[in-house]
Amino acid sequence: MYDTKYSWNNHINSCIDGYLRSQINIDSYILSSSDNYSDSYIYSYICGESGNSSESESSDIRTSTNGSDLTIRESSNDIDVTQKYRHLWIQCENCYGLNYKKFFKSKMNICEQCGYHLKMSSSDRIELLIDPGTWDPMDEDMVSLDPIEFHSEEEPYKDRIDSYQRKTGLTEAVQTGIGQLNGIPIAIGVMDFQFMGGSMGSVVGEKITRLIEYATNRFLPLIIVCASGGARMQEGSLSLMQMAKISSALYDYQSNKKLFYVSILTSPTTGGVTASFGMLGDIIIAEPNAYIAFAGKRVIEQTLNKTVPEGSQAAEYLFHKGLFDPIVPRNPLKGVLSELFQLHAFFPLNQVKH
Repeated sequence: MYDTKYSWNNHINSCIDGYLRSQINIDSYILSSSDNYSDSYIYSYICGESGNSSESESSDIRTSTNGSDLTIRESSNDIDVTQKYRHLWIQCENCYGLNYKKFFKSKMNICEQCGYHLKMSSSDRIELLIDPGTWDPMDEDMVSLDPIEFHSEEEPYKDRIDSYQRKTGLTEAVQTGIGQLNGIPIAIGVMDFQFMGGSMGSVVGEKITRLIEYATNRFLPLIIVCASGGARMQEGSLSLMQMAKISSALYDYQSNKKLFYVSILTSPTTGGVTASFGMLGDIIIAEPNAYIAFAGKRVIEQTLNKTVPEGSQAAEYLFHKGLFDPIVPRNPLKGVLSELFQLHAFFPLNQVKH
């Protein structure tokens, strides 16, 4: 929509200016003093990025009131203003550009300036892939306990689970259920990195296993969207057992029942998820720029005492090494999945087969 950085900046500036004028009671001296308060300054003042504006060279702003100078210290006010309006914007972690939050969800969490795919919540992904009104969640009441009584100096494991449940509104790091994708009934599991880094504990493993078994019994195609840091250390070897349990269920689903499983790797997909069901899909799809690995860059370098080449764990590099099938952006993903399912003889409910 915005072809150049210049036009995008103009759009940002006009959005901010319009928002301030219509919804915020800003002092009249800011609105009237166009010489001293340009659009670019309002942009930098709100967003805390005053490095490019000429006003940032001075540590304070001076205005005239009844013949005396009124000094407003940026050092004290900048932080307050930035904090006050930061909820309006989402900063891209790739180009550091600002995306207006109001439109960000409708853009599928894709940066308008550089096209980078930022993280999505599991609920947003379900909304992206599943037809409205067809989502039927499974095993929502399953919650993690503390099977090995893990003790931490920072925070007890049970308290940490409770904290993430309040913060995300989820009970665990994966949502599972059934729904329709362009009219095609499917079973789908979506991991959520916001919940303890999408780590796989006993409940995550059990929910995914039950989803696979349900899909096996109902002869449904299966999608699992991966976003995880790997097995959950707070549950010890019990979390590692989930790899074998899920893989065993997938073996029956794929090899015995000859059903169709699509794995979608998003950023990041690492550890035990990469080492198990993440790489077992009949078709493995990756998102652009996704970080996909078994061990992280720092761990490899510290263990082997060797430098990991920059970008060697990015989806584009791994695609050329044959690690997975296509790299599919979010925009056409639903259509691509629909075509894949129909190619494997899964058709919409309302379509008459001839």
